[in-house]
Amino acid sequence: MTASVESIPVSAPSVALRARVGGPRAERDCARGPDVRAQEGVLGIAGDFPLHHGGRLQEARIAWRLAGAANAPVVCALGGISAHRRVCLTEDPRDSWWSEAVGPQRALDTGSFRVLSFDYLGGSGESSGPRSASAPTAGAAPAADFPAISSYDQAEALRRLLEHLGIRALAAIVGASYGGMVALAFGERYPERVGRLVVIGAADRAHPLATAWRSVQRAAVRFAAGCGRPEEGLKLARALGMATYRSGEEFAARFAGPAVRDGRRFVFPVEEYLFARGRDYAARYCAESYLALSESIDLHRVEAARIFVPTTVIAVREDQLVPLADARALAARLPSGSVHEISSIYGHDAFLKEPQQLRAIFATALGSAP
Repeated sequence: MTASVESIPVSAPSVALRARVGGPRAERDCARGPDVRAQEGVLGIAGDFPLHHGGRLQEARIAWRLAGAANAPVVCALGGISAHRRVCLTEDPRDSWWSEAVGPQRALDTGSFRVLSFDYLGGSGESSGPRSASAPTAGAAPAADFPAISSYDQAEALRRLLEHLGIRALAAIVGASYGGMVALAFGERYPERVGRLVVIGAADRAHPLATAWRSVQRAAVRFAAGCGRPEEGLKLARALGMATYRSGEEFAARFAGPAVRDGRRFVFPVEEYLFARGRDYAARYCAESYLALSESIDLHRVEAARIFVPTTVIAVREDQLVPLADARALAARLPSGSVHEISSIYGHDAFLKEPQQLRAIFATALGSAP
C-alpha cells in the first residue's frame, strides 16, 4: 500500500504528519526558498521481509528522508556504511553527510532535484538493525540473531520506499562506496524503476585485498566484544579503515613529522590522527551494525552484464579499496557503461572531498537521465 504523504515548505515549523503506513513526519530544514521542501518518516513493513542470503526480518522498519525542489525529478543518494538518510539540507550542516556535494547549486543541485535517501538495513540508524546492549533500538533484532544483509536487500528496501512514496521511477541513483554497490544491485533487479546509475568508488564485487583488511577489522571488533569492550574494537577497526580510505600521498604530506615521546613510548603523528577518528566513530556507531554492513560489502556480488540501466562509473586512481582496474572492468562488462577517472589524494574518500571534480560528471550524467 502506498501512503499519501504531504510535503511542507522547509521554512515551516516541524509538524507531525499521519499516513496509513509507517507514519511519516516532516522536519524543519535550514534551506531557504519557497520551492524547497523536506519530509522524513519511517516505513513499517508488516510481516516478513525475506533476505537474499536467507533469513528474514520481522516487522521491518525503513527510515527515509526526501529533500529538495517540490515536484522535481527524484534522485536517490547513497553513501558508505556509515551514511544515513540526512544527505543534505539540515538545520546544522554537520548533521548532513554529503552537504559539500549535494544542496543548492552544488554538484547534485537540490534546486533541480529532490534527493531521497534512507538508513540502511542493519545500520545504526532508525531502520531495522542490530541492537547494542548499551543502546537498544525499538523494533531491532538482538545482535546475535540479526541475519546477513545483502546489497540486494537494500535495493529491495528502496523499491518498497518508492511504492510507499508513490514514486514511479527515480531519475537516477548516485551511490558512493557501499551506496554504489546498492545502486548496481537496484539497477540489476529493478531497471524499470531508475533512469541512470552514477557509481563512485564501487564495483560489482569486493576486491580480495579490501576484504582482507575488512576481515581484520571485523575480527578486532569481535575480539573486543568478547572481552566486553565492543567500542574499543570499533575504535581499532575504524583506525585501520582510515588508513585504507585515504592515499599514501596524503599521509606523507600530513604525517611525516617526528614522533613525540609519551612516557616510556613514542606516539607518531599518524597514530594520533587514526585513533582520534576511531574514538569519534565508536562514540556514534553501533559495533554490531558495523559488523553487519562491513560483511555486506564483502558479500556483494552482482551480474554486471545484466545491468542494462545506463551507468556512469567514477573511479579514483588513488583508491586503495576499489582499484582502478576493477572500476574499468566493471564499466567494460556493463551493457551501457562508461568510466570517468579522477585523481585525488583523498583516495576512496574523494566522493566526500572533491565536489568540484564531481560537478561536471554529475551534470553530464544527470542531464541525460530521463
